[in-house]
Amino acid sequence: MAVRACGLVIYRRLQPAPSSKVTDSIEYLLLQTSYGTHHWTPPKGHVDPGEDDLQTAFRETQEEAGLQASQLTLIEGYKKELHYPVHGKPKTVVYWLAEMKDCNTEIKLSEEHQAFQWLKLEDACKFAEYEDMQAMLKEVHQFLCSRE
Repeated sequence: MAVRACGLVIYRRLQPAPSSKVTDSIEYLLLQTSYGTHHWTPPKGHVDPGEDDLQTAFRETQEEAGLQASQLTLIEGYKKELHYPVHGKPKTVVYWLAEMKDCNTEIKLSEEHQAFQWLKLEDACKFAEYEDMQAMLKEVHQFLCSRE
C-alpha cells in the first residue's frame, strides 16, 4: 500500500510596492529537513490512524512550523496530489493551499527541520529540487493569480 502524507502549501502576501503587481508580493513557506538530503518542502507528514487528510495537514503544520489552524485561511478550490517513490515504495502526498492571516506570525520549527524561508515563486522553485514540487508551486501561483 502507498504511504500517504498530507500538508499545506502556505503563502503570505506582503504589502506590494505601488508599482508592482499584487502577485509579486506573494511568498511561499518552505522548510528544510534536518535529515537526509536536507531538502526543502512545505510542512507535511504521515496520516495517523483515525485522522482525515485535512486534519493531518493542519496537525503537521502545527508540529513542523508552529502554526495553528486559526492563524491560516484555507483557500477553497485548490487541492493537489503528488505521487512519487520513496525507498522503492509508492508515496502519495496531498496538499491544500492556505494563506497566513498575519504575514508577521513567527514560524517555530520542530526538530524535523533546521531552517525555513519565505520565498517568491522563482526562488521557491529553485529551493524545491523536485520537478513535481516545482510544477505544483507554479500551479498554485497561477491559481492565485487567476483569483485576483
